[in-house]
Parts: sequence; structure tokens; C-alpha cells
Amino acid sequence: MKFRDGERVHFIDRKGRRYPLTLCKGKVFQFSGENIHHDDIIGKEDGVTVTMSRGSKFVVLRPTLPEYILKMPRGAQVIYPKDIGIILMWGDIYPGAKVVEAGIGSGALTMALLRAVGERGAVISYEVRDDFCKRALDNIRLYLGETKNLIVRQKDINEGIGEEGVDRVILDLPEPWRVVGHAAQVLREGGIFLCYLPTVLQVSTVVKSLKEAGNFIQIETIETLLRTWHVEENSVRPDHRMVAHTGFITVARKFSNEQ
Repeated sequence: MKFRDGERVHFIDRKGRRYPLTLCKGKVFQFSGENIHHDDIIGKEDGVTVTMSRGSKFVVLRPTLPEYILKMPRGAQVIYPKDIGIILMWGDIYPGAKVVEAGIGSGALTMALLRAVGERGAVISYEVRDDFCKRALDNIRLYLGETKNLIVRQKDINEGIGEEGVDRVILDLPEPWRVVGHAAQVLREGGIFLCYLPTVLQVSTVVKSLKEAGNFIQIETIETLLRTWHVEENSVRPDHRMVAHTGFITVARKFSNEQ
């Protein structure tokens, strides 16, 4: 695929460092005393090698979703890609699913959900803050383009969920236990409730609420730790830094207790 005007790309130097850039006709990219015209990149194929004005070479790539998330502008702290992957799998997000999420934050999880549910599915995102909505929608539009399967409701999900027959409820909120009752009403039988929380006290509270609701089963809490490795000729070892604890993921399934 060829690069388009208005598209986000990453410049990769010889050491593998990434430099994000949004392509715009007529503009010039300047870096460390060198420059290159955006017009010299627009229309080129993904993965092309370009030469700056003084001879430095960069590979230009269309960022993957994890790469884009880590470099995109933020209005709120994003959920790390390592946790988004777990959320998609443990939340069993599938093509055609109807997913309610809150809040939208900077749009990182929303983009992953949109890609997972596909054009036949829908993501309904609740967010109370206007600035978060604007930032998230800008980020989503820049990476995914126009998305017809996203509905944004600027309202407090703690006050209720307007949808019915929901397949999944995914929450990135400080007090998800306030939504447990609403989720129980709108989730279909067998539907999944999932929340992302930073502390064990929050996890304890939401698990207690799920148990007290009386119609959730298979309540589980997990976390994931990601460690990269340094592999260079005879030097093979774990990297000195790793992404350890970022948050806990609690999952539960709704069931019918009617005979």
C-alpha cells in the first residue's frame, strides 16, 4: 500500500529508533539538521528507504497498532498493548460482537475493539469528558479513518447503559462495581463483563460486587508481565527493563439463574 497525504508513518533509523510523522503535502520533515519533503514520501510503498538531505537513511513504515498506540498523542493514560491483547482474548471479542466500553480515554483500546468486531459489529463508548472524546476520536480517525461501527455517548455509564442485547461490557474506570448492576441488565446470557484496574483493593471490591449480583460466574482476575530480551551475537540475556505490573484484568460471565 502506498503512503497517503494525512497518514501517520514512522521513520526508523539504523539503531531501530522510531520517529512519528503525519504526512502533509507541501511540508518538510526536519531532523538533526537534515530534511526531506513530505511529497518525496507520499505515494511511496510501505517499507521504503529514504535519504535525507545530508545522506542519512531512514526506513519509512506504516506503524502497527501497538506502535501507533505507544507514540500517539494522549489525553489520558493508555492501556498498554500487552494488556489490550489479553483483553481481546479473555474478553473473547469476535467479529460481529456488540461491545459497550467506558471510558474512551485516548482511544487505544477502542481501536483494538473496532478492529476485532469488524464492520458487522459495533463499539459503543461511554465517556464523560469532552476533551478525552475529542483526542480519542482524532487518534482513531488518524489511524483507522472514518469508522461507521463506533458510537460515542458523552454520558456517565454509572447512571445506566442504554443498549440492550450487549455481548461484552469492557470497563476502564476507577469504580466499575457501580456498573455491575447495569451490565447485568443489558448483557445477554453468556455475555462477558471485563474491567481493567490498577490496584488490588479495587479488584477486591468489584469481585465482591460481581458475586453479590448473583448472575455472574467464572469470575477470574489476572495480570500480565512483559519482558523483552537482548539478542546480539554472543550476548543473549533479558533486557534490564521490563513492563511489569500495569493493571489487573477481571473477567466474569453472565448466566441465567432461572430454572
